[in-house]
Formats: sequence, structure tokens, C-alpha cells
Amino acid sequence: MSFQERRSLVNLASAVLITVIYAAYVLPRMPEADPYSKEIFHFWGSFFLLLIPVSIVARIVVFIVFYIINTIATREEEPSITDERDKLIELRANRNGFYVFVLGFLIAMASLVMEMPPSTMFIILICSGIASEVISDASEFVYYRRGF
Repeated sequence: MSFQERRSLVNLASAVLITVIYAAYVLPRMPEADPYSKEIFHFWGSFFLLLIPVSIVARIVVFIVFYIINTIATREEEPSITDERDKLIELRANRNGFYVFVLGFLIAMASLVMEMPPSTMFIILICSGIASEVISDASEFVYYRRGF
């Protein structure tokens, strides 16, 4: 398995685990209020705003540990050169992830049009963000596995 494939799998696992652990920690604190109340909007706003720095810090730690373990186990370092194939694989994987996120965004907006509570929109946005990361990382892994 190449370095890029291992990196894609670590990124995939960390994206899912970090979000699931964060949600399991924060969601029980969701206020039991009217779905259109100020407290609900405050909760979801803080949920998103805190998820970003928590995710960034956790990913930095995960990747530092990954690079250390990978270097010790394989005696190879990250390739310093990215060729056209690597760039093309990354672009195609990102494209797939963007398609999923845009679809999720449209579904989230449709939930508001269908007069569902705002919490539904926020949950759909979170799920589409996670799904777009998963699809992007899985696409990158598959493209590297296939050789393109």
C-alpha cells in the first residue's frame, strides 16, 4: 500500500471518528426547547463553530502520530514531489466530495422549504459535510488503488 493510500485511509477514519466523538459529547447537551427558539439556534451555531477548531487540532495530532508511526514502520518518508497524476487524483476526489456536499446543501434548503424544523437543516448539513469528506477520501483511495 502506498503512502498516499495510507494517508487517505487515516484521513477517512479521522474525519469520521472526530465528528462522531464530538457529536456524542455535545449532542446530549442540546436544549429541550421549542425548535424555533433562540437557544436551539445558539446551540447549533456553537456546535459548528467549535467543531472547526476541535477538528483541526485533532487532525494535526492524528497526522503527526501517523507520520511518526509510518516512518518507523516503513522506513519511508512522505514523497516530497507531487506529480500530475497526484494532482489529478486529488482534484477528482475533491470534485466528488463537492458534489456530495452541494447535494446535501440543496437537501438541507429543501427541508426548510418543506417547513421542517431548523434542527433538521443543521443535521443534514453536518451529515453532508461528513459524507463529502468520506466520499472525497474514499475516492482518493480508490483512484490511487486503481492507478488513477
